[in-house]
Amino acid sequence: MRRRDFISLIGGATAWPLGAYAQQPGKLPTIGFLGPNTPELDSRRVGAFVQRLRELGRIEGRNVAIEYRWAEGRTERLSEFAAEFVRLKVDVIVTSATPPVIAAKKATSVIPIVFASAGDPVGAGLVASLARPGGNVTGLSLQATDLAGKRLELLREVVPDLRRLAVMANASALPAALEMAEVQTTGRALDFEVVASEIRRPEDIAPAFESFKGRAEALYVCNDPLVTTNRIRINTLALGMRLPTIYNVREFVEAGGLMSYGPNHLDLYRRAGDYVDKILRGEKPADLPVEQPTKFDLIINIVTAKALGITVPRMLLGRADEVIE
Repeated sequence: MRRRDFISLIGGATAWPLGAYAQQPGKLPTIGFLGPNTPELDSRRVGAFVQRLRELGRIEGRNVAIEYRWAEGRTERLSEFAAEFVRLKVDVIVTSATPPVIAAKKATSVIPIVFASAGDPVGAGLVASLARPGGNVTGLSLQATDLAGKRLELLREVVPDLRRLAVMANASALPAALEMAEVQTTGRALDFEVVASEIRRPEDIAPAFESFKGRAEALYVCNDPLVTTNRIRINTLALGMRLPTIYNVREFVEAGGLMSYGPNHLDLYRRAGDYVDKILRGEKPADLPVEQPTKFDLIINIVTAKALGITVPRMLLGRADEVIE
């Protein structure tokens, strides 16, 4: 179901309307926002994007319109929404994660596409290269596979005796599959016994945890919209099995995960606003290099650590960007 309500921004005084200007898309430059998750989950990220547009003089409803569509973790909805944006003749499509970009790219080779985040843009075939994207797609890379080793080091700091590691990923999402392969390779180099479980739909999550029983002492979850949408279920199952968890994004930790380390998504979405502004001024995506993250966050949930009977080292807490208590 499309969300047409007003969603209040967390931590802000403004609200952004979903599809409020659908009746007159031709009167204002129109952005098609294809959200892979839910509006509740992405409200702060979209708020950062809209705020950056405002700073650049593009005010929603006054001189720019935004059409929002939400896949809510269901990949099958992406092609439908991308095709709808083509029919609406939006001026630019904004999205994040690889599957929505692929869906948009299949729907149009003309309308510019900006991704606020993507795990491996070159490896997934979204762009020809970071310096010269080519085609109609550009945006910001997550460096997901590059950070796998750092996350495993952090996990070992919290669980010094860790020997058996579980890793779970949506095998249908190429960046998540590539990250899983990197975790397996790096984990074995660190002398971990690694057990991997591939999922493709929400129904696969519980059986994945069943496969970890007696075989894992901690869990690494590779990020994509499927697992993000089901983060509460994943955390509940992990806590039930007393598995310390590490993730890419803070939303998992806010929902009860132990810790996350990765790019600051609010910053990435703000920077996506700069891409959109340049494109609406006439620049071509092919000429706008894909940029890398510059801000990274370490988030630790002390409540979860206590529930697991884990004492997080004081030095690690001192390095954290945020500690949830």
